[in-house]
Parts: sequence; structure tokens; C-alpha cells
Amino acid sequence: MLLTAEETPAGSVRPLQPWYALYTRHQHEKSVSTILTNKGFETFLPLYNVKRRWKDRDMALRLPLFPCYVFMRADLTRRLDVLVTPGVNRFVEVAGQAAVISENEIRMVQEAIRRNVLIEPYSFLKCGDWVRVKAGPLEGLEGILIRHKKGARLILSVELLGRSAAVEVDLCDVEAASKGTSRLAWDTVGSTARAGRALA
Repeated sequence: MLLTAEETPAGSVRPLQPWYALYTRHQHEKSVSTILTNKGFETFLPLYNVKRRWKDRDMALRLPLFPCYVFMRADLTRRLDVLVTPGVNRFVEVAGQAAVISENEIRMVQEAIRRNVLIEPYSFLKCGDWVRVKAGPLEGLEGILIRHKKGARLILSVELLGRSAAVEVDLCDVEAASKGTSRLAWDTVGSTARAGRALA
């Protein structure tokens, strides 16, 4: 069942606010997400695991999948409350207006994070073979398929940001699909999106 609204404590229903993207100062993504969550906003900061060499040892880090960006659901009547948050530069805009980010693009990234698969930043791709994963841990996700000597990857993109991420897939588990026909149900990801709790 597609989730299009949420219940208030009084039992009434209010539409979900759209997703927006904030452009942040370098290395301020986590603090921005935390502060906005504490202000009552729902945020989404996708992170990925990486190992970096530091002096004489390796360090395991969790870094932003899309550096300098934080996603949030927002009522733009509180725009000023968002913009005065330390570390926030501005909303991502189109024609001078805060740009709404595709629910489907957010949902695909949320699912990849929730399913705890290997994911990492990737050069932005807009064209290619659009496929759906029909089996395995990524079942239901859609994106652009790329092939390389070590196998295949599914590219998930946020077009307004010009950013992509890649997850490994088995070629036996994918099938051709039409863009925008995802079968994922919102009830499988709703708890993940709440205030970015799964990403802290």
C-alpha cells in the first residue's frame, strides 16, 4: 500500500511534506541532520562505510553518500528555521524555488541503506539500461545497470543533485523495466525514513 499521509495524535490525517535537499558546508552533514532532527524535522542522511589509512592503522568511517547534501521533509513556512541552522548554506533550488526531490529516488536510496548492502558514491549517470532487481537482497529496486569486469552494479541517482550511488548486483537477478514503475511499497521503508534514525 502506498503511503501518502500520516496520522496525527488526534487521529486526523495530514499529507506528508515533500522531500527537499539542503546544500551544507563541507563535513557539516551529520551535525546539520542532528540539529534539524532535534528541531522536529524528518531528515535523511545516507551514509556508507569506507576504510581509510591513518598513520599506522586503518580506520573504519561512515561518510555521507552525497557529500554536502542532507535530505529533509519540510513545511516551507519554516524555511527560515532551516536556513539559520549552523552548517546550512541553502536549499537546492530550481528557478529560485526550493526544488522537490523525487519520492521514488529517495525511496530507492533508503531501501539500499535499509538492506545493508555494499553501496558507495559513483559518477552521475543519466542514460543506460533501466532494470529492476527481481531477486536477492535488493529485490524491487530499480536503476541503471552497468557492467564491468568484476560483475555488475545498479546505479541509483538523484537527478536534481547530479549525484549517483552504486550497489553490486548479480546479472541473474535483474530484468528490464520501464522507468518509474517500481513495485516497492512505502510500508517497507516508512520506519527507515523517520528522522534519519537508521542513519545516525
